[in-house]
Amino acid sequence: MSGAFRKIDVAQGAMREIMCSRYALWAVDDLEGRFLIVDPTIGFRSHFNIAPRSENPVVVSAEGRNRIRQMRWGLVPGWAKEGQTMPRPVNARAETLSEKPMFRQLLVENRCLVPANGFYEWKTEGTRKIPFFFHRPDNALFSFAGLYDTWLSPAGETLVSYTIITTSTNELMAQVHDRMPVVLAREGEERWLSPVTRSPDELMEVLVPCANDVLEVHAVSQRVNRPGKDDGGMILPVNGRGMV
Repeated sequence: MSGAFRKIDVAQGAMREIMCSRYALWAVDDLEGRFLIVDPTIGFRSHFNIAPRSENPVVVSAEGRNRIRQMRWGLVPGWAKEGQTMPRPVNARAETLSEKPMFRQLLVENRCLVPANGFYEWKTEGTRKIPFFFHRPDNALFSFAGLYDTWLSPAGETLVSYTIITTSTNELMAQVHDRMPVVLAREGEERWLSPVTRSPDELMEVLVPCANDVLEVHAVSQRVNRPGKDDGGMILPVNGRGMV
């Protein structure tokens, strides 16, 4: 983290009301083939508890080819001033992307895919919050729809950061939360990354809940609440609880 970047503060409470605040990516050796990457991966190891402010692989289209870039999770807009107090959103609502100054131009120019093998969400049961892990039945890689931006400090230091887009829920996700990340189908990935100029209405066609049979879910350990914990045990079912 650069010294200049530390001076861009987070507004108090900006990170509180978010969903999709943890995800997992362990099939890193499959990134190149799954997303048709033309350059090799960049030394990223498997992570089972990816948290905001971490550096992670993101897929972008450059000169008509897919490439991996390392980015920080939590969007810092390119127009942010050094020392400015502002949020660094880890999520962006699909329904309002074209209305928000932070996202409007990024929707046109800076779309990306965020690779993952699964993500966590919490269900409130009385006074408790139970973490659940959503993943494909075969645990294969998939992608979230994302946006990214590049911030340049007065000293010339560069920070590239991203946010994950959320939408309304499907029936599976509705049992846990009222929002879900946009999990793209293969055709949706191609449309989202395509350099062909698309209208916001066209892009909204892919920013929808995935089908109910795309993902499975089970309860996991409360250890996921601690960002410092990061191992394969994070994703294992607990208490015999499978489906919600």
